[in-house]
Amino acid sequence: MAKHEVLTPIPGLFYRRPDPDSNPFVAEGDEVKPGDTIGLVEIMKNFQPVESEAGGRLVEFLVADEDEVVAGQTVAVVDDGA
Repeated sequence: MAKHEVLTPIPGLFYRRPDPDSNPFVAEGDEVKPGDTIGLVEIMKNFQPVESEAGGRLVEFLVADEDEVVAGQTVAVVDDGA
C-alpha cells in the first residue's frame, strides 16, 4: 500500500466543508480521485482548494476543521491500495 500526503498550497485556516451548512467534501474512509477537493484553505477571505494528487481511500485527516496551517503542511493521507 502506497500512502500519499495531501499538502496545503498556502498558509491559512483549513476548512473541511465548502460552507458551515454543508457536509464535508470527504470523510475519512471515502474514495477520492486525483484532483478531488478535500478541503479549502482561507487567507484574507480568499479560498484555495486543497486537492488530492492521488486516487484511493482517504485514510485520515491530520488537522481538524478550522485549524491554522502553513504552506506545504500535510493535512491528509490517501492510500492508493497499491
